[in-house]
Amino acid sequence: MREPLALVRLLQLASPALPIGAYSYSQGLEWMAESGSLCDGPAMQAWIDDLLHNVIATGEAPVLWRLLEAIDTGDHGAFAEWNGWFRSSREGAELRAETLQTGGSLVKLLADLRVLDDAARAANAAADPVTLPAAFALAVRAWAIPHADAVTAYVWSWLENQVLAMLKAMAVGQVAGQRMLLTLGTTIPAIVVRSRAIADDDITSFAPGLALASARHETQYSRLFRS
Repeated sequence: MREPLALVRLLQLASPALPIGAYSYSQGLEWMAESGSLCDGPAMQAWIDDLLHNVIATGEAPVLWRLLEAIDTGDHGAFAEWNGWFRSSREGAELRAETLQTGGSLVKLLADLRVLDDAARAANAAADPVTLPAAFALAVRAWAIPHADAVTAYVWSWLENQVLAMLKAMAVGQVAGQRMLLTLGTTIPAIVVRSRAIADDDITSFAPGLALASARHETQYSRLFRS
């Protein structure tokens, strides 16, 4: 990160204080804890690690990279195509609602802050309804954040949110949560490199366990999270 202001904007974009409601989603993790499928910290870490490598690394991060490239080159068709791909990859109602709600909230925030240029507004219109990765790409363009740094922050935000959801859903201490972030965070640089190198036809977020957990969470009697 060469530009100090770009780093500041990236920290703002990746902050849990960003008012888009990401903290209210667990992506099925709450059901896994409630059902007893994940009963302790090591089991929860294995679950998050699997999602990190089999959903984020092979699906969400590569899609974000392509959205960033598309918005920078003014290819609104590609931007809309990858946004649509990601939207269609959300298997359950809750997963789809999450990315559309958070994405829509981020676009509204960017509009309220008046940081979107004409090109970004055109890309947003072409991709409507916008998913979270697409909205994130619009913010990255607006604040001139380097792509690799942006993908790093995006993956870190996802990981941090999953660990925070675990701390709320299970009796796992704060130190254990930080230890988990320390361990799993070491894999993020390689994930960022892979997100750029992976071929389009190899991008996938196929994860039946995640889809089932999210679908079952829809009817969970008592819950803290929206998904």
